[in-house]
Amino acid sequence: MLKYSGLKIGWGVTGSYCSLTPFLDAIKKIKDEGAEIHAFASPILFNTNTRFGLGDLWREKLKEISNGNLITNISGAEPYGPKTPLDIMVIAPLTGSSMAKLASGVTDTPVLMAAKATLRNDKPVLLGISTNDALGINAENLGKLLRTKGIYFIPFNQDDPLNKPRSLVAKASLLADAVLEALKGRQIQPLIY
Repeated sequence: MLKYSGLKIGWGVTGSYCSLTPFLDAIKKIKDEGAEIHAFASPILFNTNTRFGLGDLWREKLKEISNGNLITNISGAEPYGPKTPLDIMVIAPLTGSSMAKLASGVTDTPVLMAAKATLRNDKPVLLGISTNDALGINAENLGKLLRTKGIYFIPFNQDDPLNKPRSLVAKASLLADAVLEALKGRQIQPLIY
C-alpha cells in the first residue's frame, strides 16, 4: 500500500518564487505515494514572471500536480470546508505577507480561504515558511501561529544568517514526514534545524 493512499491534500502556494521548485518536488513525491492533490494559488502567481519561472509555467505545473484541481479564487476554495473537506492543507512556500494575514484571520486569497476551511473542519494546516522577515516584523505573527491549535510547521532555519539575518526558510525535504506527523496531531521535531 502507498504511504499517502486515500489522503486528500490541499497545497497552497503564496509566492516566494525562489522556494517553489523544492516544494513542488516534495509534493510530487507525496502524490506519487498515492495522495490526491488539490492546488490553491492566487492569480498573481500566474501574472508574475521572475528569474525563477514564468507565471504560465507555474500554472501548468500546479495543474499537472493536481490533475486539474487548481483553485484560483476565493469562491472556489470555500467549498473545501463543509462540502469537500481536505485531510490536511499544506501552504508551502508561505510568504511573510500571507503569514501575517493568516495570523490575523484574513482570508482574502484562495489559499487562506482553504486554510480557514480546513481549520474549521478540525483538520491540520501545515506551513512551510519562506520569508525574509520572519525574525523581523513578522516574528510576532510567527509566534501567534506557533501557538495556534491545528497549525503545524515544516522545520525551518535561517537560510543565510549573515546576509539575511531575519530570513527563515522551511526545509522542503521534510514536508512528507511533517504531513504524517501533523495528521497525527504532532509537530515534527526538531522544529528548527
